Amino acid sequence: MLKADRATRILAHVAEEGSANVHVLSELLGVSGATVRRDLQELHDQGRLQRTRGGAVTGAVNLELPLRHRSEKQREEKRRIARAAAELVPEGAVVGLTGGTTTTELARVLAERGGITVVTNAVNIAAELIVRPEVRLVVIGGLARSASYELVGPAADRMLAQYHFDLAFIGVDGLTADEGCTTHDEMEAQTDRAFLRGSARSVVLADSTKIGRVTFASICPLADIQDVVTDDGLAEEQEKALTDVGVRVQRA
Repeated sequence: MLKADRATRILAHVAEEGSANVHVLSELLGVSGATVRRDLQELHDQGRLQRTRGGAVTGAVNLELPLRHRSEKQREEKRRIARAAAELVPEGAVVGLTGGTTTTELARVLAERGGITVVTNAVNIAAELIVRPEVRLVVIGGLARSASYELVGPAADRMLAQYHFDLAFIGVDGLTADEGCTTHDEMEAQTDRAFLRGSARSVVLADSTKIGRVTFASICPLADIQDVVTDDGLAEEQEKALTDVGVRVQRA
C-alpha cells in the first residue's frame, strides 16, 4: 500500500473511531508497527491528528474525512436534503455549487431536471454533469484538494468574481449560531466566500450531524446566509438558535 493511501486510511479510521492504536492500524493496513508509527508522526507534524503514546486521537479540532469515505455517512438524509434544496431552484436559474457529499446529491437531482446553469469548483460534480447536455456547466479552476475534490485558491476566487448566481449552495463541516459556517481548510473557506459574494441567495446544505460543530476555518457568519436545509435529526434548540438570527431552516 502506498504511503498516501495509508495516510488516507489512517485519517478515515481515526476520524470515525475518535482514536486508534498502533496494533489496530498495523493489522488494518497490513504493515509493521514501525511503519505505522512513522506515518502517525508525519500526520501529527502536519497537524492532521494528535499523536499519543501507542496511537493517535482526533485532537481538539475534528479531522477531515476524505470525500470518498464521507459519502456513505448519512446518505439517506443527504438525499432528502438534496431533493428539498432542489425545490428552491427555479427553471433557468444559475446555480453555484461548492463541493461536498450533500451538494453532490443536489447536483444529481438537478441533472435529472435540466434547464439550468451550474457553476462548480468540484471536479466530481463536474464529471457527473458534463455528460448531461441539458445542464449548462461552468467549471471553476484552481488548486486541487484531494480530500474534497474541490479546486480552490486565488485562481478560483478570481474566476468566481466574474459570475453572478441566482442561488449558491455550499456544504460545510460545521455550523453554529455563534461561529457561523466553518470548514477544515482555509483556502476552501475563502473560495466558499467567493461563491456567496456572487449570489443573490445563499443556502447551506448540512445534515444534522454538522450543526452544533465548529471546525478550523471560518467561512462566514450566519448573517451571510438566508437558508439552511437539513434533516429531521436537528434538535429544536439548535433550530431556534438559527432562526433567532434570521436564518430560514427547512427540515427534509
